[in-house]
Amino acid sequence: MPPRRAVTGRSQEPRQRFVEELRLLRSRKGDSLRQLGETLGWDWSLFGKMESGQTLGSPEVVQALDQHYGTPGLLLTLWELAAGDPTQFRERYRRYMTLEAEAVSLWHFGVSTVHGLLQTTEYARAVLAVGGIKGDELTRQVEARIGRRQLLTGEDAPPFRTILSEAVLRTSLPNSQEWQRQLQALAEAAERPNITLHVLPHDSGPHGLVSTDVIFLRLPDGRTVAYTENAHRGELIEETGPVERLQRAYDAVRDLALSPAESRKFVMRMLEEVPCEPST
Repeated sequence: MPPRRAVTGRSQEPRQRFVEELRLLRSRKGDSLRQLGETLGWDWSLFGKMESGQTLGSPEVVQALDQHYGTPGLLLTLWELAAGDPTQFRERYRRYMTLEAEAVSLWHFGVSTVHGLLQTTEYARAVLAVGGIKGDELTRQVEARIGRRQLLTGEDAPPFRTILSEAVLRTSLPNSQEWQRQLQALAEAAERPNITLHVLPHDSGPHGLVSTDVIFLRLPDGRTVAYTENAHRGELIEETGPVERLQRAYDAVRDLALSPAESRKFVMRMLEEVPCEPST
């Protein structure tokens, strides 16, 4: 597996960071703007405007650029940060998003929701809508979140381990077909070689991560950082001591969880329990 390229060290302003990355990747590829337009099927002037900061382009264009440059999810992550309303993307979350694109492995525990990298379109829309996002902004953020799933695909996709509390799998979407698709997506993700899924049953008892969603990112320089969330706030933790304490709590939760094989069977049983929509 080739090393994932670090994305830090240049501009920390999201829009400028996105512009710099576009220019750098095209320069390394050796494309002219016209060549890029001909290859991807868009007017070359669009790419010129994106590289000058006049426009950010659309998620569809950015995903095509990620595929062309072999940087799955990197540009889309930077695009999401650049396009995001500053009131919705706090500084620590923006930094987390940058580090997520750089991570060489990710370990997650979810007590409230499925992680965004494993969400279906309908599930992502429901979760984001609960936060009060509406209209075009909701559509844009859903597209960006779904596009970030590229981080877990491809030959150099990092290992991703997720432990889901049974409560997550019992909190279904109102539409049973949409919920069925989310459960099916989890079952399929668990079959990928770089993804490991665990389920933490209700009867596992108290543990050190009660009421806390957390994800650990191991970075190319060997450091590990953690991002925790609850219903009202998120926090990026980079200090070694607090991260290690969270890791010990995570390890204890993993010991309580079902094995990957048992967990996939659990998800499949839940799929069978989803009620069928009445025929019309």
